[in-house]
Amino acid sequence: MFHGNPELPEQVKQQYEGQCLLYRTLSAPALEVVHIHIGSTSHSKEMRRVVTKFYQHILALVLAVHEINENPEILLNITLGFHIYDSYSDSRMTYHNTLDLVCKSKIFVPNYKCDNQKNLIGVIGGLDFDMTLHMKDLLSLYKIPQLSYGSFDLKGSDQTDFSPFYRMAPNEGIQYLGIIQLLLHFGWKWVGLITMDSESGERFSQIFETMLTQNGICSAFIEIVPKSVRFLQPDEIAALYLNNIPAFLKSNASIVVIYGENRSIARLTTILLVRMFTSQTAAEYEDNRSACKVWIMTAQTDIALLAFQRAFDMLTFHSAISFTIHSKHIAGFQEFLQAIHPFRTNTDGFIKDFWEQAFDCSILNSSVLEDHSESCSGEEGLESLPAPFFEMNMTGDSYSVYNAVYVLAYALHLMSTSRANRRAMEVKGGWASHVVEPWQLHPWIQRLSFNNSAGDEIKFDEHGEIAAGFDITNFMIFPNKSFIRTKVGRLDPQAPPGKMFVINEDRIQWHENFLQIPPFSLCNGKCQPGYSKKKKEGEKFCCYDCVACPEGKITNQTDMDDCISCPEDQYPNRGKDHCILKIKNFLSFEEPLGITLASLALFFSLVTALVFAVFVKQRETPIVKANNRSLTYVLLVSLLLCFLCSFLFLGQPSKVTCLLQQIAFSIIFSIAVSSVLAKTIVVVVAFMASKPGNIFQKWAGKQLAHSIVISCSLAQVVLSALWLSVSPPFPDLDMHSVFREVTVKCNEGSATIFYCVLGYLGFLAILSFTVAFLARKLPDSFNEAKFITFSMLVFCSVWVSFVPTYLSTRGKYMVAVEVFSILVSSAGLLSCIFSPKCYIILLRPELNNREHLIRRQN
Repeated sequence: MFHGNPELPEQVKQQYEGQCLLYRTLSAPALEVVHIHIGSTSHSKEMRRVVTKFYQHILALVLAVHEINENPEILLNITLGFHIYDSYSDSRMTYHNTLDLVCKSKIFVPNYKCDNQKNLIGVIGGLDFDMTLHMKDLLSLYKIPQLSYGSFDLKGSDQTDFSPFYRMAPNEGIQYLGIIQLLLHFGWKWVGLITMDSESGERFSQIFETMLTQNGICSAFIEIVPKSVRFLQPDEIAALYLNNIPAFLKSNASIVVIYGENRSIARLTTILLVRMFTSQTAAEYEDNRSACKVWIMTAQTDIALLAFQRAFDMLTFHSAISFTIHSKHIAGFQEFLQAIHPFRTNTDGFIKDFWEQAFDCSILNSSVLEDHSESCSGEEGLESLPAPFFEMNMTGDSYSVYNAVYVLAYALHLMSTSRANRRAMEVKGGWASHVVEPWQLHPWIQRLSFNNSAGDEIKFDEHGEIAAGFDITNFMIFPNKSFIRTKVGRLDPQAPPGKMFVINEDRIQWHENFLQIPPFSLCNGKCQPGYSKKKKEGEKFCCYDCVACPEGKITNQTDMDDCISCPEDQYPNRGKDHCILKIKNFLSFEEPLGITLASLALFFSLVTALVFAVFVKQRETPIVKANNRSLTYVLLVSLLLCFLCSFLFLGQPSKVTCLLQQIAFSIIFSIAVSSVLAKTIVVVVAFMASKPGNIFQKWAGKQLAHSIVISCSLAQVVLSALWLSVSPPFPDLDMHSVFREVTVKCNEGSATIFYCVLGYLGFLAILSFTVAFLARKLPDSFNEAKFITFSMLVFCSVWVSFVPTYLSTRGKYMVAVEVFSILVSSAGLLSCIFSPKCYIILLRPELNNREHLIRRQN
């Protein structure tokens, strides 16, 4: 409680005296009553146990009051005084003390103003959620300014009127985001939670676990620590916990987030003590300690021990990371602490209890500790205490208390120096007769903005919260149980986007027993590249199996949820962890298959040219003149072109070759097959015309043959022209047909027209085969129908087998099948039709005469 009165210097002088319950304004208890069982007897002794570390909060308050009272520029002719109350973490005591702040009386009458009402201007407290809420229930009724210095979230409470309530520490909700960012920064996905058995602890568990899930993080366990812990003897601890080891001691999670009040560590160390007394040997205990964890502490939690916990092993908390309320060095604070000593003051009602328990000695005439055999020497100093019992640097909580005192002082200063208040005081005779009502300070607190002695700007936002953030600190703990806080990061909600969370990983001191730096915390090992995660049934989504990627897919990072496909022009390597560029492939002249096909095409082209040369040279012989010499020339030229067009399919396709491939193939083959058809029809017509009076006599002659060739070929030319105009062939890359290759090929453009062209060729071939088959037994010696029948049988067989073979092959082998079909079908026509004639011309010239050709069979 703070009060302002110009006639209270003596009250300031006796600032701690006469407080039989050791009252304080700071809601986190400087003292707490605990039960200690002595030995195994039923006798119990109750004594006050001081959380010695919290004594700094009181000293920060005292320093601020002294500085303000000694500075006439802040409060001229006004002296600040204060009362300190302790709630003992009890809601009933909290309400009692809060009413006592409002009205000092043996019997409390709510809403009744006592005659001995104190000149109250504000209340600083509390530190934890429950206590602050209880105080707020009463103080808000009287509109008394309440400055809480704890970091917690009141949004879940039933309170609606926040006007008399101010926050000297940032909202704890900001910490949730900071912890999530910290976990994501280090890739920690398997995290344990330890909370207090309280309303705020339950709300934290609900909110934070939801945030973990939203960010792909799982909670390995949620351990609830009771608010009150019975401190038992070692044998009782072993019997109680031997078969009931807490979850965080059994879990494989390397990261544990601790949420609770400042006494959480004191209680947590009691639970950790189980390991020491349940372990069979010292070596086993060392192994248990080697299973170290990274403890992430919220701003409400601090490493603070009670006096009897001196023997606890604090190295367990080495490398812990803590979110602490932002603080700066206050000039003169350490010197002020060094001057504190029980033998130098008799006005501090706390110092005896603190000193005896902090230094484990006895002060003369003290009734607090009766069992000490050694008396305090007087040479003790606060700077010699380990940090879990007292810190010489101002903590974040003390910094908030220090600033809270200045907030009330500056608000009172602004109100006293305002023009309206000066006139009111002149009328009433000055400040000596003027009573400040607490509710009058609210407008001044809300508009307040000043820089403290450390240079930080102190002001409230529209929600009554201090505009500040959190420091991220790393604990380096030494064997003597002292520690050093190292600032390794910052959580600043006022920073620009993307800069709110800053962490300096190089400054973090990790536990030496970690196998990996920084440590990892996963439900199971990471899935290496080439594997993807597969969820385990019945377990949390962070627990998974690693399965190899299927064919054609990869993972190039660790812990990927799904395998990804390579780009079209790449394929997975053997390990399936990266993609390799596919090799461009086509049927080239340099490879064996290309050389073979090119050699065959060249060979048959030369053979055809030789046959053509022989027929030209022997053009006047009867065997050449028989069956229409011009058709023979057309057929030989078309077969020669068929062999040569095979070269269009070899080598890397280009726009020109793709256009010529199918067009030349379709038209030239149409001419060849049309010539064969014409030769067959000529044979039939010639035989029919040999009979007197037959109507076919007028059709006999060269005109019929030429008409058949031109008309049949023209139909294919029209179809090819339509192909070129609608969807012509073009160079294309086939990424998928061959696994590790990119096939450079000619895309047919319109597959429909392509198969229509092939279908038309098939129609001509079948028609030729049918006519030749029917005419094969004509009795003329010049009848070629037998040879044409056999040649068309070979031709049709090749192209019928071509379709399924072509569709079943991939890549360059499709081209090879087409070239092979062209060569075999053309060679079949050449050999079956012309080899008998060449045999007679070259080897049996005596048979190449008119008499032999016109001789009829008997």
